[in-house]
Amino acid sequence: MATCSRVTLRFPDRSLDRARGGHGRLAFFAVVRSEVLVIGGRAGVGKSSVGNEIHIQLSAARVWHAFIEGDNLDLAFPPPWRHHLAERNLAAIWANYRALGYRRMIYTNTASVRVVDDLTAAMGDSPRVTAVLLTCSDATARQRLARREIGGALEPHIERGKMAARELQDLAPDWVHRVSTDDRTVADVAAEVVGLAGWIAD
Repeated sequence: MATCSRVTLRFPDRSLDRARGGHGRLAFFAVVRSEVLVIGGRAGVGKSSVGNEIHIQLSAARVWHAFIEGDNLDLAFPPPWRHHLAERNLAAIWANYRALGYRRMIYTNTASVRVVDDLTAAMGDSPRVTAVLLTCSDATARQRLARREIGGALEPHIERGKMAARELQDLAPDWVHRVSTDDRTVADVAAEVVGLAGWIAD
């Protein structure tokens, strides 16, 4: 997986000019290599909460970015996994963001840290990657899931989460950052993750 330094190119982009209020004239803009912050982890670890908090912190710092929850890219029945619909939808969505000048993406999904190459291939522009595996104890995951699950879905969800946590810990590459969410505020965890990405200047 390539993680070389940022490169800058210049090329005519009429669609971006129009999006910024121009009239379709030939305009030149510095185009910076994309960056993606990939956040994975078991159910109940706080991926969505941390992703939303990162969105809040980056917005407050006026940092351009897009936040995509990977679970929503192929949430259908029957599950369309064999059609690689998540990757196809990500490619289409990211192309639209790029056309408007966005170069940073937050992406959350349970197993995302194990399929980084697939995600970056779908983005299509060899992005710089920061990958974070959020972790928590079984007790913490149970407590959080109990707040949102009802009926008979809780125990199966907890068991699947335990299995996912073990697999992610064992199979996620060593270069993926591990960040615990136990006994921490969402804002604190989000600030640490943003720091790992280096998206807010000191």
